[in-house]
Amino acid sequence: MARTGITAERLTRTAAELADEEGFDNLTVSAVARRLGVKDPSLYAYIRNARQLKARVAALALEEMADAAAEALAGRAGKDALVAFAGAYRAYAHRHPGRFTAARFELGGEAVAEEAAYRQSRMARAVLRGYGLPEPDETDALRFFTGALAGFVTLETAGGFSRSPRETDASWAWLLDTIDFALRERPRP
Repeated sequence: MARTGITAERLTRTAAELADEEGFDNLTVSAVARRLGVKDPSLYAYIRNARQLKARVAALALEEMADAAAEALAGRAGKDALVAFAGAYRAYAHRHPGRFTAARFELGGEAVAEEAAYRQSRMARAVLRGYGLPEPDETDALRFFTGALAGFVTLETAGGFSRSPRETDASWAWLLDTIDFALRERPRP
C-alpha cells in the first residue's frame, strides 16, 4: 500500500463506481485520480494505462456477475436455472450499468480479466447443461442465450423500450419462455 492509501483493489472499485455513475465509456485515469484525491501519475504504480484500468473494471464486473449467477443457480436446473441466471444478469445491469457495459469490453489478453470472462461463460454453460445439448449445439446455444440476454438488457437499460405500452417485465418473461422452448424443442439430427 502506498502512502496515499491507494491499493489495486481500491483503484479498481473506485473506477467501477465511476463507471456506474458516469458511464464506462467516460472512465479515465484522470477521473479516477480526481476521485481518489491524487495526481494521475500516482495511479501508474498500479496500472500501465487507461486500457488496463478498463480491463480491471471488466474483470471485476465479470466476477461479480459470476458470483451473482452462482448464487442464483444454486440447486436449480432447466428452465428454473435459465430464469435465475437471466434474472441475476438483468438485476446486475440495472444496479451497475457502467460495470455491465464493462463486462463486454474487449479484454485483449489481460489475464485476470480473461479468467473472469471464462468463469462467467462457465456459469452460462451450467444453465445449458439442463437441456442436454451436445456440441456444437451447446456453443451455438450459449451464443444465442447470452446474445439474447445482452441485447434485451442493453436496450432496456438504454431506455430503448420506454415508449412501448407493454411492460418490459412481460416482454422479459416472453423472451425467457421463448429461449426455454427453443432449447427444449430444437431440431435434432
